[in-house]
Amino acid sequence: MTTQILPGGQFPLAAAALTVNRMGYGAMQLAGPGVWGPPRDVEEAVAVLREAVASGVNHVDTSDFYGPHVTNQIIRQALHPYPEKLVIVTKVGARRGDDKSWIPALSAEELTSGVHDNLRNLGVDALDVVNLRVGAVMGPAEGSIEAPLTVLAELKSKGLIRHLGLSNVTPTQLAEAQKITEIVCVQNLYNLAHRTDEAFIDALDEQGIAYVPFFPLGGFSPLQSARLDEAAKTLGATPMQVALAWLLQRAPNVLLIPGTSSRGHLRENLAAAGLEIPAAVLAELELIGGGAGQ
Repeated sequence: MTTQILPGGQFPLAAAALTVNRMGYGAMQLAGPGVWGPPRDVEEAVAVLREAVASGVNHVDTSDFYGPHVTNQIIRQALHPYPEKLVIVTKVGARRGDDKSWIPALSAEELTSGVHDNLRNLGVDALDVVNLRVGAVMGPAEGSIEAPLTVLAELKSKGLIRHLGLSNVTPTQLAEAQKITEIVCVQNLYNLAHRTDEAFIDALDEQGIAYVPFFPLGGFSPLQSARLDEAAKTLGATPMQVALAWLLQRAPNVLLIPGTSSRGHLRENLAAAGLEIPAAVLAELELIGGGAGQ
């Protein structure tokens, strides 16, 4: 398959030190059910990653607590030695319990161990971008992040991390973080139905900071789903494609990381980068988020 630049545009991370195509790939679903253990079909997982990169994806989102360790090991198996322009973004700040639970891991020892786990399982000497994951399970929680971010900033100064980002944070926490180190991206919950971060996205855009929404489709009510389904029918696309295309049109600093463990679904997701939503359909979709957001 010939490498191509995906439609949807590009975005410069870290003052253009890293330029990525806005349609990326999230590796979370490469692990087994519940993001635990190996996938049912490792060969298909490897094939998905290779096709994504061959199709122009140069931004892969992962974490060593997916599996745990599994997704990073599959990424290494599929793509190492990595293409020169591939940007792998990982995250630390959590670990998995033996009962498959998600447990905060924000001590200096846990964060340092998490960084070294990512380095080892990805097979690299330095991590392109590391996001500090904080907050509650499904949303930010105010509170200082100075202590854990300082740990990561020190690892950055040692050359183990090239750039830092944040996940599940508030504007106040971003401002605190920027007093410690440069922040190149923010990864928060956001989609057509969950739009608390409307003003945050615009503020980040003004600063040239990427915004990476996770769970781009989750949490739609039946009425909202009906509106999305109708828009998809009008455009001859799937609801997932419409929701992804809406995110790309929302702001130029929005980067997408839809995940899948199948090549067919991958192709559908990537095709969303070429979908233009006309104004009339956009107006209908705006009703899902209550117009100006929630």
